[in-house]
Amino acid sequence: MTADESRLIDRIDSPQDLKALSVEEVTLLAAEIRDFLVAKVARTGGHLGPNLGVVEITLALHRVFDSPKDRILFDTGHQAYIHKIVTGRRDGFDMLRLRGGLTGYPSQAESEHDIIENSHASTALSYADGLSKAFALRGEKRWVAAVVGDGALTGGMCWEALNNIAAAKNPVVMVVNDNGRSYSPTIGGLAEHLSTLRLNPGYEKVLDLVKESLGRTPLVGAPLYEVLHAVKRGIKDAVAPQAMFEDLGIKYVGPVDGHDQAAMESALSRAKGFGGPVIVHAVTRKGYGYRPAEDDEADCLHSPSTFDPETGKPLAPSSLKWTGVFADELVAIADERPDIVGITAAMAGPTGIAKLMAKYPERAYDVGIAEQHAATSAAGLAIGGLHPVVAIYATFLNRAFDQVLLDVAMHKLPVTFVLDRAGLTGPDGPSHYGIWDMSIFGVVPGLRIAAPRDQATLRAELREAVAVEDGPTIVRFPTGAVPADLPAVDRVGPIDVLVRDDGGRRDVLIVAVGAMAHTAVEAAARLAEQGYGATVVDPRWVRPVPVELVGLATAHRLVVTIEDGVRAGGVGDAVAKTLRDAGATVPLRDLGVEPDWYPHGTRPELLTDLGLTAQDVSRTVTGWLAGIVAAADR
Repeated sequence: MTADESRLIDRIDSPQDLKALSVEEVTLLAAEIRDFLVAKVARTGGHLGPNLGVVEITLALHRVFDSPKDRILFDTGHQAYIHKIVTGRRDGFDMLRLRGGLTGYPSQAESEHDIIENSHASTALSYADGLSKAFALRGEKRWVAAVVGDGALTGGMCWEALNNIAAAKNPVVMVVNDNGRSYSPTIGGLAEHLSTLRLNPGYEKVLDLVKESLGRTPLVGAPLYEVLHAVKRGIKDAVAPQAMFEDLGIKYVGPVDGHDQAAMESALSRAKGFGGPVIVHAVTRKGYGYRPAEDDEADCLHSPSTFDPETGKPLAPSSLKWTGVFADELVAIADERPDIVGITAAMAGPTGIAKLMAKYPERAYDVGIAEQHAATSAAGLAIGGLHPVVAIYATFLNRAFDQVLLDVAMHKLPVTFVLDRAGLTGPDGPSHYGIWDMSIFGVVPGLRIAAPRDQATLRAELREAVAVEDGPTIVRFPTGAVPADLPAVDRVGPIDVLVRDDGGRRDVLIVAVGAMAHTAVEAAARLAEQGYGATVVDPRWVRPVPVELVGLATAHRLVVTIEDGVRAGGVGDAVAKTLRDAGATVPLRDLGVEPDWYPHGTRPELLTDLGLTAQDVSRTVTGWLAGIVAAADR
């Protein structure tokens, strides 16, 4: 027998295998799982810190509950790696987040144990509320358990769900994974309250003592019970003020050491036995058990790329990132303008606000996982005479559409939204693809959208955005390394001309959106080799469509737009409408992303699948031009 074959982890192919172990064996298994996660994530990248922190919680959940009959939900789904291991997907971790391999989130296609494919916080409790009501109406005796981070509780949906869960009184067990962080350290009054609980080790002892006293006291009459109950509440409130969960009508268990296997199983068993809604407050440490993650004060190796498992240091050489360029330029602008303030929704580092926060802490706000609040709070800041810059992942601003529309745009307020991870972002999968923003926000009156193509245009367009005083702006860019600057050879109004057809043929005008500009320029070179004359332009500001584009379009036989957002309602549609309204009859074809859920993969892999590489574009445009020429010759 080899060393690997003797590991406990190799014997776990289902939750039933886990139930057969002793608590001591499960404790050993937890250590093996941490070693396994570090080794696998070091090779592929992924969410390491969050999963290291929920090992014992996940093992306890699967030993106390009976998945998939009982439903175990994770909010957010990136902390479900241990769940995947326990439910028979251990061998798939060699291909974690790689094309054709395991996803980084729960996936219905992978396992019957996965039910929600969520990737963003504050949603699981609403799912749990609906599931528990469905089970009750169908007469099924099934439990719902949800793991919710303390950071998720900064989102309003959690509290809407808690209110309804309390009213329904169905058996829902909610594990609050309290590590003091969402991505960065959790901010806000709720975090302070949970910290108070963490720092009061006598809290549970006092409650147990009072509970024991109540249990021994004969109920000789309601008055005595009411007096004792009042004493219990008084002591509880004195030790832990604002006992919010029980005030909602939800039983509270904890704080529990989330890394104590026996304690977690005991707490969950008690919660399950209650038969109604219960909060189990588990105190954990993000990155627990792996020293490089524990020592990483910034984010506890939240989502590293490939790294050295011995040191935790990244293997890939550092390069200039889009987010870094934005962060530097924002601070430079803030140095010049005291009215500039930054807002982030619990992701100061990943969105670039952290640098502003470090230099001007009084001018940067982390509002927690609350994008809706971020947008309307920004509106208030703008009304107060400031210019807020709200930095959020492109896919996550979708949550705040109504606030952008009615709270910001309707009031014509100068708020700049900076959308990181726009377009096809790769291994995090469809929930993280920022392909919807230009379509969704393109309908907002008075909103201007910029799509920079390189470092220079990002800096310039950010400055142009914060100079706008009569309405909101969006600046959107992808993730990863910034490509080389692509200078313009000419400018027509606000439009940059990147390639000019000097041969006089003017066969096709290619309108490139943001990061697709490099693809368009390469495609134009391939078209020239085929004897076609191509002009490539970058509108820079894609909404509203610059009127100067009409003259450029009518000077060509064909107009082609290229974007990495969805075609329906995208920039191509907007350009087509602009041409129609101007009476231009030049044909237009749009290249982009069909609305759908695309599997995880690298950006180049996804662009290849969608026919959006330079070779694909030139081949497609050649076919269109050949058809136009043939029709003209008939």
